[in-house]
Amino acid sequence: MDDDKTIELESRIAHQEHTIMTLNDALTDQQARVTALEARVEALLDRVRALSEAAPGGESGDELPPHY
Repeated sequence: MDDDKTIELESRIAHQEHTIMTLNDALTDQQARVTALEARVEALLDRVRALSEAAPGGESGDELPPHY
């Protein structure tokens, strides 16, 4: 009886360890993707700012036209 419980517990632990490793791998991959996406967003924001500053009419594109 004790051997059966020991085997069952060892089996459960092995399954849980496998699940934890799988989840850890998925989390690591997700974090790498999030980091890459954050870098891309920052690069796009820099580009938009540069284009906004280079656009005629100054830095702000929110100014009202002269007839208002």
